[in-house]
Order: sequence, then C-alpha cells, then structure tokens
Amino acid sequence: MSFKTDSAAPRATPVAARTATRRPRMSWADMVVAAAVLVLLYVTLRVGQGTTVSFTPDQAAHVDTDPSRLPYDAARSLLRMFAALAASTVFTFVYAYAAAKSRRLERILIPALDILQSVPVLGFLTVAVTGFLALFPGSMLGLECAAIFAIFTSQAWNMTFGFYSSLTSLPRELDELSRSFGFTRWMRFWKVELPAGAIGMVWNGMMSFGGGWFFLVASEAISVNNQNYALPGVGSYAGAAIADGDLGKVGWAVLAMAVMVIGVNFLFWRPLTAWAERFKNEQSGASEVQKSLVLDLLRRSHWPQLTGRVLRPAGRALNRAGRVLGVDDRPLAVDRKRQRTGDIAFAVVAGALILWGLADLAGYLNARTGLGVFGEPLLLGLVTLARVVVLVAVATVIWVPIGVKIGFSPKLTRIAQPVVQVLASFPANFLFPLAVWFFLKTGLSIDVGGILLMALGAQWYILFNTIAGAMAIPTDLREAMDDLGVRGWQRWKRLIIPGIFPAYVTGGITASGGAWNASIVAEIVTFGGTTLTATGLGAYIAQATEAGDFPRLLAGVAVMSVYVVALNRLVWRRLYRLAESRYSL
Repeated sequence: MSFKTDSAAPRATPVAARTATRRPRMSWADMVVAAAVLVLLYVTLRVGQGTTVSFTPDQAAHVDTDPSRLPYDAARSLLRMFAALAASTVFTFVYAYAAAKSRRLERILIPALDILQSVPVLGFLTVAVTGFLALFPGSMLGLECAAIFAIFTSQAWNMTFGFYSSLTSLPRELDELSRSFGFTRWMRFWKVELPAGAIGMVWNGMMSFGGGWFFLVASEAISVNNQNYALPGVGSYAGAAIADGDLGKVGWAVLAMAVMVIGVNFLFWRPLTAWAERFKNEQSGASEVQKSLVLDLLRRSHWPQLTGRVLRPAGRALNRAGRVLGVDDRPLAVDRKRQRTGDIAFAVVAGALILWGLADLAGYLNARTGLGVFGEPLLLGLVTLARVVVLVAVATVIWVPIGVKIGFSPKLTRIAQPVVQVLASFPANFLFPLAVWFFLKTGLSIDVGGILLMALGAQWYILFNTIAGAMAIPTDLREAMDDLGVRGWQRWKRLIIPGIFPAYVTGGITASGGAWNASIVAEIVTFGGTTLTATGLGAYIAQATEAGDFPRLLAGVAVMSVYVVALNRLVWRRLYRLAESRYSL
C-alpha cells in the first residue's frame, strides 16, 4: 500500500514548525498579570502627582485625620517605602561589593558604615530637610525626598551589612571555578555572588522594609528647629491622632498599617522568599518548599520569558564590556613595596581629613556651648548602652531557637512570615497609648519599660537573619545529621550554630544599631497630654532635635556614634572575622 502526497500543499520546514510551537499564546495568567501591571502604573502615576505640588509652611504642618483619607495616605506611604527600598538595593550592591572586593576601600567603607548606622534617623532628617527644601524651594518634592532619604537610612545599612557578609564568606572554590571559566566581573556577580547571597538579601530586605515602617511616623511628621512638617501618609496620620489623644483614629491607623503590611507580604515578599529558595547550595532538593500564589501565577504566564528576552541583550552587552575592561580578571603581579607605600599615603590622607573634621566640629561646639557639652550625653549613653546589651542578649536567647525552627520548616515559614512581618513593621509610636496606660497602671518605670519599646524596632533583625541563615543550610547536611542520629546540643554544635553564625552576626550588629536608633522614639512616650521620659541618650537627642538645639544635637549624635562604633569594633567586627574564617558553608 502506498500513500500519495499532494504536491500543491506547502510543506512546513522543521525551523518553521519549531517556531510555531514556540510562539506563546495569550493565556488567562498573561491577562491577569498585564492588568495588574497597568493598575499598578496607574495608581503610581495618580499618587505621584501629589509629590510635586507647591506648599507653604502652614500647609506643610496640617494633617487631615479624616478616616476616608487613609487609602490615599496608605498609597503615599507605600510609594515612599518602595522608592527607599529601590535606592537601598542599589546602594547595597555598590557599597557592599566595593568593600568586599578591595581591602583598601574596606578599611574606610566598613568603619564608615558603622558610623552611618549609628547616626539616628532624626540626625539625618535635620540635615536632609534643610538640604532638600533648599534644593526644591516651595515644592512638596523637597519634603518627599527628605522623607524617602530618612526611610532609606533605616533600610540600607542592614541590607549592606548582610550582602557584605555573604560576599566575604563566599566559598573560595566557587570564585576560583568562575575565574577558570573566564567569567567577567559582571558574570561572576550575576551568576555566582548574587545567587549566593540571595536568601539573606531577601530576608534582610524584608527586615529593612519593616525598619522603614517602624520609623514611618518620624519620617512623615517632622519637627526640626521649632518648625513642623507633615506629609500625607499613615505615619503622619497616626502621629496627629496620637497627639490629639483620639483612640478611634489611632485604631484606624493601626488597621491600615496591618492591611498594608499583610498585602505587601502576600504580593511582594512571599513570592520573593519562595523564588529565592532556588539558590540554596545543596545537591538534593528539599522535600518541602515554600509556595506563593503570586509566584505560581507569574510562572504560568509568559511575562518572565518576554522580560528575559528584552533584558538578554543588555546582559550580553555588560558581559562584553566586562571582558573589554577587565580582560579575564585574573590576579596580576603586585609590587608589594609600591602597594604598601600607596596604603600608607591613603591612610595619611584619610586620617588628615578625619582629624580636620573633628577639629572643626570641636571648634564649633567650643564657640557655642563649650566642650563640656559632651559630658551629659556621655553619661546618658552608658544608661542606653545597658538597655542595648540587655535587649540583644534577651533577643538572642528567645529568637535564635524560634528562627531556626521557622527556617527549617517551609510550612511553618508560610504561617509565621506574615505574622513576624506585621510585628516587625509595627511602629512603636502606634503603641504609645497602650504603653502609657500600661506604665501608669502597673507603675512600671519608663526606664525599664523603654527596653520593651526599643525591642519593637531591634529584636527582629536577629530573628530575620536567623531565619535566613537556617534556610540557607543545605538540606543534604540536615538529612545527613538525621541519618547519623545527631540530636540535641551536638546538632546545634556541629550544624546549626556554624550554619547560622554569619547570618546571626549580621543580625546582631544591625540589632545593636537599631536599638540605639529606636531609643530615640522609645525613651520619650507621649499620648495626649501625658509624657513619660526615660533617662538616656535617645531622649536627649529627641529633645535637642525638637528644640532645634544644634550643639546639643551634634554632641548627642557624635556620642552615640562613638558608642556604636566602639561596640562594633570590640565585639561584632571580631565575630565577623570569626564567621569569615571558620563558619562558611
């Protein structure tokens, strides 16, 4: 039996057939994602229009506390938060990479990061408001930039410390293997270094986002030099409601905050944490993984492939540029004597600049108040230091075991993640009415109760970094420990502590800095006409900021920086070196 073919019918070539099968068809998932993107762009444009309007000082101090304004205020707050997160991410990649790849820059950038972390948000706001208002006179954009900058300062340092730690603890074998394949610097960063730090980067970003929420009231309702400024947002709304003593409106602000945090977690952070699990360094897949409805929807659609096709030429261009500029990036022979001379010259110039700045600051303070202005904040700093030490010790004992438990269980992570995110994002100011009532009812001194309020903004750094460290421990090692029957303290000693130690150090150093920062809003509690003030450096800085007393403010910020840097140098930086040398998977 034979078959005849119709010679008139066109034949599909193999290439054409493959092209036809590859052509994506529009699905319901594509339409849902496209509609969501269009709505997001529309809302961003509508809300963004309010950031460039003109204002007068009287208008800038007014806050409308009508509950019907909360949806718009929430959108304005979210826009600031994500703008600050984008700036923090770019800063993290550039700053952490430069510090990790250059020993000479590391000697300057890491101590500078310690100092930047120690400067409180109010300290940055004092300079930022004046500078941005001068840059955009009469425009709301100046206040918006100042608020975004303040939120940025509450996010960037934690993310930078975390990514720097992942870069410095990267296994040498991976770096040598990428060099042997001829990877450019860009290829090594994109293919090796960024995936190695992806889990920690996501969880630190989540924690930093929560830190931004914590200081939202201070960022949106600004009081500098006896001048009040306020931006539309949930933070300023809550600040005005607290000042009026209106519990009903405070409740509306709390509800709006909870809805925003849960919504952002579901739409943004849950998909990111589920996606980041692909970067775990392991040879066998985990039996249970995190899931996200939003991530599943994106994977069903063709938008990731289309986005990849659009960005692929840019990636190829960066690779070619890396090869042209960096050749093969292999280490070159170095003249040690010449390098040592350059290091000495660099240290002399940097030291001279620092000494000149300190001398100028001392001259300014001596002319205004005398150098005795440092005496009071130095003594008050000892009191706040005691609170910080107690907070970090107690948070370590409580949250490290809980963080390990959550990080080892994807099912528990799905349940705990939104709860922890809500708790970490809750500004202490929102609890001032409850705190005032509790302290007055129980007779608990604010000097002790201030530790609890400081913990609201600091303890979560330890929890989030511990979760990230536990999630990064390869499933192979955990299964091997199970097969060998290693349990209890031996399991902690041989697997868990070495596995989470680099992440814990990052959490500890940022929790310590966060506690100093949180002391400014935790050592003075106000609700309605009642104000409770604790003895400490945070209350000293807050009072100097509100009064516009720049000499006392500078002295307080300088003393806080000294305490934080000394603590980092004596304790945390040594633990960092230990993590780099002994504990890296």
